[in-house]
Amino acid sequence: MPQPATVAFLGPPGTFTEEALLTQADLAGARRHAAGSVPDVVAAVERGEAELGIVPIENSIEGSVALTLDVLTFETDLLIQREVDLPVSLNLCAAPGTGLGEVRRVTTIPIAAAQCRQWLTRKLPEVDVVPAPSTADAARTVARSRRRGTAAICTRHAARRYGLVVLAAEIEDHPENRTRFVVLGRGIPAPTGHDKTSVVCFQRHDRPGSLLAILQEFAARSINLTKLESRPTKRSLGDYCFVIDCEGHIADELVADCLRALAAKQARVKFLGSYPVAGEEAHHRRRAATKAWRDATRWVEELRAQVRDR
Repeated sequence: MPQPATVAFLGPPGTFTEEALLTQADLAGARRHAAGSVPDVVAAVERGEAELGIVPIENSIEGSVALTLDVLTFETDLLIQREVDLPVSLNLCAAPGTGLGEVRRVTTIPIAAAQCRQWLTRKLPEVDVVPAPSTADAARTVARSRRRGTAAICTRHAARRYGLVVLAAEIEDHPENRTRFVVLGRGIPAPTGHDKTSVVCFQRHDRPGSLLAILQEFAARSINLTKLESRPTKRSLGDYCFVIDCEGHIADELVADCLRALAAKQARVKFLGSYPVAGEEAHHRRRAATKAWRDATRWVEELRAQVRDR
């Protein structure tokens, strides 16, 4: 992917989204454009104010970020360019001089509050939890507030940036807390050998077996699904579409054939992207896939060289 000049991210500075951006060497070298919401990130890319945008899409504790899924499904034609996995550690932070026993009000993004629900129940059972647009915005609000007894659930990076101190560290309820982000842009990245394809399937007819018929198109081609989630279509109560992630790339004949069959026989399909898989094993799997492809190509070419002329 060409080096982007500008990357939009869910701001303000100090969010987990900015941290995820900074783990990517090419994105970290670009100018950063902080947007106030997921739709604002998408709009910045669509207007040409940024070449790429990065937004959260899934958390290992709380599941999918519904707003991001809905924006991708209903509001934009931008495609996923890659995914980024980030370990998440949440901290209770407040103005210097504030004690844990003084905290009466906590502000943070709702998905972060949900990840710390048990800790808050045990340690601060009477506290009021106030939603914020992001963890960094929560930290900034607490830093600017003159109201004592207010704390933010945020990153250490945000706490340092806005002059807060950590009252309690790593307060998430589950230690294996990771968030997945997606980079959005135009076009489809080239296949790497270890890729994922995301689509949304809208049933043509809500009848018994319609979801099974969709899934059978993948099963018949031995395509592994890594995600299946229903989302309301916004048309009527009880009307759902299905967000599906599968292994493979649209450039792979099996994946292309599956999507072709789905669109022709089973459902209206919205393509969200084919892109490299994130994770610690991704590089090794891509390298192994590339070697396997080279070896297979060499073998086929050797066989074809033996074909006799008439």
